[in-house]
Amino acid sequence: MTSTSAEAQRLRDLARLRRVRDRIDREYAQPLDVEALARDAHLSAGHLSREFHRAYGESPYSYLMTRRIERAMALLRRGELSVTEVCLAVGCASLGTFSTRFTELVGVPPSVYRRREAGAMAGIAPCVAKQVTRPVRNREASAREPHLASSS
Repeated sequence: MTSTSAEAQRLRDLARLRRVRDRIDREYAQPLDVEALARDAHLSAGHLSREFHRAYGESPYSYLMTRRIERAMALLRRGELSVTEVCLAVGCASLGTFSTRFTELVGVPPSVYRRREAGAMAGIAPCVAKQVTRPVRNREASAREPHLASSS
């Protein structure tokens, strides 16, 4: 394979991955799994996972759950729905899995977040609220913390 054809293939693969990511962004509340995403992209599940992780730094499932948690945060801030209703509205079938993942990404359980944040973003543009409240993954948090050398 020449370098020109290899580059063309790489660009086609990136476009395919972008379509998968865009589908996750659009259909986060639908029942999505890596096998279905891979099948629709004409890839094996393993290949999709590896290439998606290489391109975006996380697995397709992890990306999907982050999108769901972001949307859940917005719904919980509004305070109109129960945690169970929010869980189902964002496409999670298991309240336990939803609560665990929410707590991992946000740092507090959804019920605590709902109580604490309901109305906190009133008057702030939704696009700003989304950016300010975006969940931070553990590896992102550790990368942002300043590294202080011990003086002992």
